[in-house]
Amino acid sequence: MSAHPPEALQAYGVLPGADQVVELGDLGTWRPKLVATDLDGTLLDAAGEVSPRTRAALDTCWDAGIPVVGVTGRGPRLLDSVRAALDGRGIAVLAQGGFVVDLERDEVLRTVALPRAQAAAVIERIEAVTGELILAVEDAAEQGEVHARLRVQHGFDWPYPEGAQLLSRAEVLPAEAVLKVFLRSPGIDQDELLALARSVVDPGDAELTHAGLGFIEVLPPGITKATGLAIALERYGVDLGDVLVFGDMPNDLPMLTAVAEAGGRAIAVANAHPAVRAVVHGTTSGHRADGVARYLEAVLDV
Repeated sequence: MSAHPPEALQAYGVLPGADQVVELGDLGTWRPKLVATDLDGTLLDAAGEVSPRTRAALDTCWDAGIPVVGVTGRGPRLLDSVRAALDGRGIAVLAQGGFVVDLERDEVLRTVALPRAQAAAVIERIEAVTGELILAVEDAAEQGEVHARLRVQHGFDWPYPEGAQLLSRAEVLPAEAVLKVFLRSPGIDQDELLALARSVVDPGDAELTHAGLGFIEVLPPGITKATGLAIALERYGVDLGDVLVFGDMPNDLPMLTAVAEAGGRAIAVANAHPAVRAVVHGTTSGHRADGVARYLEAVLDV
């Protein structure tokens, strides 16, 4: 993905609303003290990159003393691509909140893993109601290795052009803990698969979500974009109520909801999942139409 960004975002396809331009109108006098944004399908353009207009808007935030935190599902293997998107500035939240790093200091602020036995038990529980699934795994032992290959079961159809280690089902789970597990069904769509999985897995055993890529993710319990963002907010001394946050998929819901409930401002891009549009304060243009940049320009009177 980091090597071929134009191909990477093809995993999302051309999402409905991605090119839509939304008239924002008067956004009032509220100003954020921190901006948090998802990357793929939200901040990044059709080529999987930060457009010149969006880069200028992010620079305006920093120049005004407003930190920008990237909050993504991408694992630490893709840290280089996240660093490039954020211009090496500030704090980045990766792996749905399981890996948080200060980009400027090269300091890891959080790394959380799911024990192998616990991951295996959760997978077994889910397959009892879904049938056999196809797996891919982020190995926790390789979190610091940005060029480590994802462990992928034959037939998973991983959507990104990054190096992958193709394995049999029996070999996919590593000997030790995992950062997260990806589960794909040959016959069940991601929304239904997520609902079925949540019906049999206690949140105390694992966190479940999906990022709109056709499969669901199994994470350590309590690991969400909201809990990852909280670490960045603590470092910056900013409250949730002073955050402007952008997102597009169910994996963004915890941080969008947390910000909205605290009195901050949660915004969806026009190509957002229906579940996201149901909880936000407003909608901006699609990710292929510089939606985040357009909103930042309006709220900061640029």
